[in-house]
Amino acid sequence: MKITAKKSLGQNFLTDEKIIDLIIKLGEISSNDFILEVGPGTGALTKKIIENQPKKLTVIEKDEVLARGLNLRFGDKLKVINEDMMQISYNNYFDKNLIIFGNLPYNISTQILAKWIKDYDLNKFCKRLILMFQKEVADRIIAKSNSKDYGRLSILSNWKMKIKKIIDIEPHCFKPSPKVKSTLLVFTPKKKFYELRDPRNLEHITNIFFSQRRKMIRKPFKFLFENYEEISKKLSVDLSLRPQNLDCLTYYKICAIYEGLTN
Repeated sequence: MKITAKKSLGQNFLTDEKIIDLIIKLGEISSNDFILEVGPGTGALTKKIIENQPKKLTVIEKDEVLARGLNLRFGDKLKVINEDMMQISYNNYFDKNLIIFGNLPYNISTQILAKWIKDYDLNKFCKRLILMFQKEVADRIIAKSNSKDYGRLSILSNWKMKIKKIIDIEPHCFKPSPKVKSTLLVFTPKKKFYELRDPRNLEHITNIFFSQRRKMIRKPFKFLFENYEEISKKLSVDLSLRPQNLDCLTYYKICAIYEGLTN
């Protein structure tokens, strides 16, 4: 069956065997593991996962042609869900501590990551995520405060997870070759993280701060809090700083105070 990548679905199929072997090694698959692969494409990584004999493998593939091809190729060695990975409720399918693999479509990579972080108790949902992103997006995910790439995505991603960059991957490792480099990241859920009532509040707050990232933070503080000077002193925050100067923990504390006021 000849497969043509669909630009509308952001499809770039990983073909480099060394990179595929590296991803498998990072997964540390055992016979007791439940595996979820999102965006399996033509099944190059899927094949290697099956060879490592996990307890169960489920793949989510939106493309009907590719989903049919995976069923034909692998039969009862996996379960294929032919749906949009953004639209399904993962609670309906899984009650196990998953290992998640994904060469995420560039056009929805940040949305699917944000969905998992916001909607699920990650400690119960998965034990490890090995995910591929466009390098520019990965740089934003792992960025630290006081850097140009640091922002809303960095703060949300690092809230519930420890993140490790593994390697940058050249375009020629994919077919068709994308115009940009990719980056492989490993995410491990934190056992303890800053408790917030609603992740949407964190998104709301970081949106207010980073919509004017070159401006001093006095304005967003004033917008969020009537007693903004008192709160800034409580947090030991200088209101003349810029949004990228505040570390992740400070944003979680700001969110917690905001939630207390909006309870």
